[in-house]
Amino acid sequence: MTESENRRLGDLEKRMEREDPEFARSLADGRPRSPREYRRGRAWLVLAVAVGCLGFGIGIGHGLLLATGLVVAGIAGHLFDPQRRRPHGPGPDIG
Repeated sequence: MTESENRRLGDLEKRMEREDPEFARSLADGRPRSPREYRRGRAWLVLAVAVGCLGFGIGIGHGLLLATGLVVAGIAGHLFDPQRRRPHGPGPDIG
């Protein structure tokens, strides 16, 4: 490997350690676990509650329950977004 490739790999390693230290440690130990951003159990639960609220609200014709279901569905959509915990704005240049 060239010196610039080694430097870029080192920068990537530092960035990964900074963004998800638990995943970086498990990767260094040789037993990588999936990053937390791929675990979406809560998001599915919130989505199920949203669908339940929407269905029940439609069934009984209750507007407030429909609105609650829509808001909870929006929250579930936000939980499915893998970029939600990353800082906004320009990141460090690793190129």
